[in-house]
Amino acid sequence: MAIKVLIITDRFYPEEFIINDLACEWAAKGFSVDVLTQAPSYPFGKIFPGYSNRLFSRETWKGVNISRFFTVTGYRESLFLKLLCYFNFAFVSSIIALFIGRRYDRVFVYQTGPVTQALPAVLIRKIYGKPFTMWVQDVWPDMAYAYGFKKTWLMKTFLDKLVGFIYRNIDNIAVSCAGFAKSIEPYVTGKIMQHFPNWPTVTPEQTGGAGVKLSDKFNFTFAGNIGKFQNLENVIRGFGLAFAENPDIQLNIVGDGSDRDRLKKIVFRYAIGGVVFWGRKKQEEMPGYFRASDVMVISLCDQPGVGLTVPAKFQAYLAFAKPVFCVMNGEVKRVVEEYNTGLCAPPDSPEHIKAGFLKFYSLKGSGLETFSANSRLLLENIYNREKIIEGITGVVVRGLED
Repeated sequence: MAIKVLIITDRFYPEEFIINDLACEWAAKGFSVDVLTQAPSYPFGKIFPGYSNRLFSRETWKGVNISRFFTVTGYRESLFLKLLCYFNFAFVSSIIALFIGRRYDRVFVYQTGPVTQALPAVLIRKIYGKPFTMWVQDVWPDMAYAYGFKKTWLMKTFLDKLVGFIYRNIDNIAVSCAGFAKSIEPYVTGKIMQHFPNWPTVTPEQTGGAGVKLSDKFNFTFAGNIGKFQNLENVIRGFGLAFAENPDIQLNIVGDGSDRDRLKKIVFRYAIGGVVFWGRKKQEEMPGYFRASDVMVISLCDQPGVGLTVPAKFQAYLAFAKPVFCVMNGEVKRVVEEYNTGLCAPPDSPEHIKAGFLKFYSLKGSGLETFSANSRLLLENIYNREKIIEGITGVVVRGLED
């Protein structure tokens, strides 16, 4: 009999997250896979074309059964609506979980936002005794403070109680970034946490984006979400200083997000040359942009909790064996320096960022080959898709082994 798995996630196809790949892989292995999610709206805060914001709907995609419910839109520019969206997901999914939880063997939570996404799984565990695994992509309560919530005594007490309650009721905790375990451990002293990083979902084997040409210059490219955490203002300011000395470089920003329009105004206001905003591209088009780039840029602001994160774009950069310009502190900086896959600059210093851009240009050609070779090695050793899926599947099916 096929193992029946319920995946609870606020983001799923056609939204582009790694859980899509994992769900399809489980379905291909013969698991009966159901997904409980909401109407797709990320990152624009608008319902995707071809979908409607109905009270409840069902569809099947690549052997995966998807149940969707109403979501709150307009959260891109409104903190209130964003919080309402989080509450809506936790509340509605918990109600649905009461009716469907009995039928599953395992529950799996793909946690990309607030830890409250796990509340329906906690209910299923307590009422029906079904074990569940959570794959942590954002560590809480650290990220709550990074989003701007003040760490008052009342807020800290509330979040600590809520987060502790949820973490203690998880059978198996899997962390996507090794540094998350240290933040979670005080809430679940002694609980084993295994590290299962994200793997690249955009790879050289994919042929999309053929014929993409960025420029005849030396191309730096940032790809992905453009939000306040990405620290792109400092990256752009540092690039502007470098471009003033060497106009043979170009900074390509491929993606969209809540901070894009503000950044475009900065580029215009200060007449920063060499910066091109390409807009959001479909995932299948991205291989062309990676191939056309000389160096890939990854950046995050320097805030508690944020530095623990390894953005999913990092693995894609490695898959294309591209040197990495790391403008952040924390885990990615540690990995880039340890494996020598590129250069690093402090995120709050446009002068140091400028120096990094110019240093990469000075190494163009054979000087970048060592970085590329080390990127391939890191990908195979740490971010190997087959090994990670095998490991996380084992945890879900067999339970965590001491």
